Amino acid sequence: MNLKGLHVNDRVAKPRKTGLTWCIDDGIPLNAFSDVITSFHRLIDGVKFGWGTALVTDCLKDKMTICRQYGVDYSFGGTLFEAYWAQDRIENFVDLIDSLACPVVEVSDGTIHLPPDERYQIIQEFKRHARVFSEVGSKNPEESATWNANDWIRLIKRDLDSGADMIILETRESGTAGLCLPNGELRQDITDGILSSMLDPSYLMFEAPNKSLQAYWIYKLGSNVNLSNIPFTGPVNLETLRLGLRSDTFSLLTAHSLILP
Repeated sequence: MNLKGLHVNDRVAKPRKTGLTWCIDDGIPLNAFSDVITSFHRLIDGVKFGWGTALVTDCLKDKMTICRQYGVDYSFGGTLFEAYWAQDRIENFVDLIDSLACPVVEVSDGTIHLPPDERYQIIQEFKRHARVFSEVGSKNPEESATWNANDWIRLIKRDLDSGADMIILETRESGTAGLCLPNGELRQDITDGILSSMLDPSYLMFEAPNKSLQAYWIYKLGSNVNLSNIPFTGPVNLETLRLGLRSDTFSLLTAHSLILP
């Protein structure tokens, strides 16, 4: 890829199916939200309105209008789905995503226990309304510690077979759970197992809220790896990592990239 006379790592242009960058909105003010989307929408594929912020954000519809105007998808965090499920109010959740024309809905059980059969049925039902991103991994560090690579691979395949369009791999917005230890270090045994499996990485999205996690996945899977939970201050910095313009990924410049049709 030639960028102003400089050869950098190839990047798939929007609209794209891989190399996705999803930012997390933790409740930033409308003007700040608008500034980021209007300035950097070319670099942002989606916005997750994290946790239950969608229910307490008075300017939510204004934010969604901005996203639609600039070709940026949006969804609610999986924890909001879990809250509706825990109160046996899935129909109300469906009404919410329909009323707000959500292009993506997230299914997770990072806090609850969602029986596999019911999870399959929910994914199938939600696919009638939106694209489904299914999240694998627990937010509880103690439970996460009991999972091995085969557990992760089995659950990823389960959700793909259930019809999920993308599988999100949990690390939380803090990078301290799921694939990560409480101190923020990646569980190398898990990541090595996932990377050595036959799983297609174009269907995987890795939560990477900080530079070290972002650089790790770019180093392992190339500039067009799918990354989420990117802070609203981070899409430009992430793009320079993807292109190989920072020291963290400089050695990979033009070495490899994940480019799909």
